[in-house]
Amino acid sequence: MAPMTHLGSNTDGSISEKELQYYARRAGGVSAVITAGTYVMKNGGLPNRPAVDRDELIPSLQKLSTVIKDKGAKAILQIFHGGRQNTAIEDGEVISASNIPEEREGAPVPRELTQKEIKEVIHAFGQAARRAIEAGFDGVEIHGANGGLIQQFFSPHANKRTDEWGGTLENRMRFGLAILDEVKQTVEAHAKKPFLVGYRLSPEETTTPGITMANSLAFIDVLATKQLDYLHVSLNHFWTPPRNGLEDKRSRLEIIQERVGQHMPLIGVEGVYNPEDALRALETGVSLVAIGRELLLEPDWVKKVLEGKEDEIKTTLTLHDKDHLEIPDAQWNLIIGMKWVTLEQEENTYR
Repeated sequence: MAPMTHLGSNTDGSISEKELQYYARRAGGVSAVITAGTYVMKNGGLPNRPAVDRDELIPSLQKLSTVIKDKGAKAILQIFHGGRQNTAIEDGEVISASNIPEEREGAPVPRELTQKEIKEVIHAFGQAARRAIEAGFDGVEIHGANGGLIQQFFSPHANKRTDEWGGTLENRMRFGLAILDEVKQTVEAHAKKPFLVGYRLSPEETTTPGITMANSLAFIDVLATKQLDYLHVSLNHFWTPPRNGLEDKRSRLEIIQERVGQHMPLIGVEGVYNPEDALRALETGVSLVAIGRELLLEPDWVKKVLEGKEDEIKTTLTLHDKDHLEIPDAQWNLIIGMKWVTLEQEENTYR
C-alpha cells in the first residue's frame, strides 16, 4: 500500500480511531503498508498528519503498527519534514534550505535553516526511527520526495545556499545522505531484529531550475552504495518518460531499474489500476509495485485478485461509499475536491 495523505490524525499528531479503521480496512492482502508521512519535528508538520516527534506518541504509534501487522502486512512508518510546506506555522515562520517560497499563490517566504538547525533536523530523523522501532514497526521510509524538506535541499530551485549544504550537486545531496546515515546508525544501535530502511524520491521537478533526471541518477548512484532495503520512486505515472536532463524515451522507472536494480529493490507506483497493469509493471524488473488510490476505492483489491474476482473490483465512487470505505472526513473531501477518482451519482454500488 502506497503512502497516502489521509488527514485523519488527531490535532496533536497522535493516531486517531478513524485512522486505525482506515488502515485496518486496507492492510489485509498487501505485503506491506507504508503509512502517510509522519512528521519528525513540529515545525515540519502539517495539520491532522501523524507525528513521531516525541516519545509520548510511541503508545499511539504502537496501536497503528499492531493494526497493520495483525492483518499480515509489514508496517513501515514514513518519516518526513515538510519544510516550507508547513502550513501549521510554528512561531510565525516556516523554514527551508533557503528563503525561496514555493511557486504557489500566497506561499510564505521561509527562513533559511542555520547550520545548528540542520544538524537538529538530521538528529530528529534518527530519533523518529528509534521511536518507530520502539512502537513495533518493521521499518521506516525516509520521505525525500514530493517537495518536502529533503527535496528542498536537493533542488536547485529551493536551495540557494553557498555552504557545504548547497551549490554543487554533491553538496545538495548531502542533507538527504546525512539523514540516511543517521537513520541507519540509529537502527543499528536500537533494532533487535531486522528493520527496513527505505528511501523515497521524486526523480524530477517542474520548476526551472529544478531537479532533472540526470541529477537524480547521480544521487541514485550514491544511494545504491548505502545498502538500502529499497528505493521508492514517486511518479505521476508508472510509464512517464523523463522531462529533461536525459534523452531516453523509456519510462523513468525502467531507466532507474536498469541503472541500480541489481543493487537494491525498487518500488514503482502510480498508474496501476488492475492486475494487468501490475503484471506489466513487474515485467520491467522492479521488485515491488505500490498501489494507492485503487486501495482507497477497493480495500479488497489484492484479495479479489487472488480469488479470481477481478470483475468485482470497484473502480468508481458514489457519494454513499464513504462509510463503507472507512475514509476519514478530510481525506474524503480531498478526494472529491481533487477529482482523484470517477464519481458516480447513482445509489451505492459498493460490493
